[in-house]
Amino acid sequence: MDRPGLDSPWQLAHLTVPNRVLLAPLAGIGNWCVRLQAKRYGAGMAVSEMVSSFAVHYGNEKTCVEMLRVHPEERAIGQDGLAGIVSVQLFGQDPDVMRSAAARVRATTDADVIDLNMGCPVPKVAKTGAGAAMLKDPDTAVAVARAAGEGSGLPVTVKLRSGLVPGDTTSGYDLAHRLVEEAGVAAIAFHPRSAKVQHKGTPDYDLAARLVESLPAPVILTGGLHTAEDVVRAYEHTGVAAVMLARGALGNPWLFSEVLGQRAGEPTADEVLAELDWMMDRTVEHLGAPRAGRFLRKFYPWYVDRLGGDNSLRSALQQTDDIAAARAVLAASRSVALA
Repeated sequence: MDRPGLDSPWQLAHLTVPNRVLLAPLAGIGNWCVRLQAKRYGAGMAVSEMVSSFAVHYGNEKTCVEMLRVHPEERAIGQDGLAGIVSVQLFGQDPDVMRSAAARVRATTDADVIDLNMGCPVPKVAKTGAGAAMLKDPDTAVAVARAAGEGSGLPVTVKLRSGLVPGDTTSGYDLAHRLVEEAGVAAIAFHPRSAKVQHKGTPDYDLAARLVESLPAPVILTGGLHTAEDVVRAYEHTGVAAVMLARGALGNPWLFSEVLGQRAGEPTADEVLAELDWMMDRTVEHLGAPRAGRFLRKFYPWYVDRLGGDNSLRSALQQTDDIAAARAVLAASRSVALA
């Protein structure tokens, strides 16, 4: 039986997602600029960076004003006639706090979906009992997911790892079933690698396929998807409803278009520089010029790699303090390349 094309729509609860290629939540990165960039290149949905439910509950200003900011263009009507879908990811291990935070997210952002992170392997998150640590406390995980739905009245999705340590192929699988059956979770985003290995090793796509066969809800695959070939192969092998691009899309929004069959081949140097310029402008709009220059230091290496730049260009950009200085470095580099 032929699989639906990655460019075809699918249902997430009552929402029609225009295609099956999504932007994964990227902690510390996935602000509205990055989400909007992904949507410009075809992403059917983009999930926000990971946001603390406690920070939202207690009204932390930076969290509520900056991290929860949704740009109007994220909701733009696409050529398919569908409005952009806004998904906000929260993390936390307290059901009451999650209920409050989810309600606040709904009220202040008009989000369409609440996504819960139950897969983050970073120690500062896991040691609180949140993120991947929820795999060893499934009762609390179910309670947190149920509370998110009660507080927001929105579809809830959950991002899960397969287990805490290599060889654990049951923790995430079992929790996914409980989340859907007991908490009414609308979809599971499944990363079939253990929290222990983080992004190393080969994802267990066979395990993802078994989850698809047994779970009465859509499964979204994430992990190890760096090229269009990777995506198509994994999508066909697992039978998932959709795929999420994460690290493979960093500095490479063209990957969305390629996977969707809208373009072929690598972007030109001019395209890369124009896209970086767009990201600089948007980041200044979001954070202001002084902070934007510092924030973008983590972005520059991704674009330098696409340009085929060397370590000297990467180092020069990393040492800039503001956007103007970075643009001067790029201009000088371009002049040398054209000489």
